Amino acid sequence: MRIKYSPDVREKLRQMRKYVGQNKISKITKSIRGLIGAPYKCPAVENMLGVSNPYYFLHVEQYYIFYRVENDIVFIADIYNEREDFMWKMFGIKLRTQESQDYWGE
Repeated sequence: MRIKYSPDVREKLRQMRKYVGQNKISKITKSIRGLIGAPYKCPAVENMLGVSNPYYFLHVEQYYIFYRVENDIVFIADIYNEREDFMWKMFGIKLRTQESQDYWGE
């Protein structure tokens, strides 16, 4: 089993390094490497949403890492800060009510 990062994730990690520091990036990448021995240990997004899709997610610090398993590859598809509306960005599913969006100006 090996890890493969999407180009977007590689760029996000490079940008994150500037404002969160190398220590946090190291924690994230170490957790990702831990998937090599047990890629199915994290929750499946399908179980969380009830919508068929191939993704799992790993939560590290305040980041959600979305990945899928393809043959002998753990493909890291995207990474989001927990403050981001990642369910909308990734799957087009709104978890926030209109009232909440209006209140927070989102």
